[in-house]
Amino acid sequence: MFSADEASRGLGIELLEHGAGRAVVRMTVTPEMVNGHRIAHGGFLFLLADTAFACACNSHGPVTVAAGADIVFVAPAREGDVLVALAEERARYGRSGIYDVSVRRGDEVIAEFRGRSRSVRDDGRGRGARDETARETPGTTTKESR
Repeated sequence: MFSADEASRGLGIELLEHGAGRAVVRMTVTPEMVNGHRIAHGGFLFLLADTAFACACNSHGPVTVAAGADIVFVAPAREGDVLVALAEERARYGRSGIYDVSVRRGDEVIAEFRGRSRSVRDDGRGRGARDETARETPGTTTKESR
């Protein structure tokens, strides 16, 4: 999955480790990633944590996507900082999961992220199935309602 992730790889994110329910990624904060306060924009920290989360929750095989995520920014990161995000599975139940990600600069915690995942049912073409009945407009006829 990571090899096809153009967004993460385009920002220089590297996958360092991955295994069952776990992943470690690294990114260096570039000049393009800092905001008007000269600190790393929170969106880039979220993206780094989200990439680790995605690698960890997809480690089990079925296509899995984020159902939701939260992040707490603990300390600022600055241009040139090398950040490492460690994602670890906390629980899996049915098609859902919970993952925690710590973003660090060395030993210092920069951010804590919690992601909720959902495995997608396969439609037979390697993609998640779409529930067309959920998209019906009142008064229309679909093949499911015929």
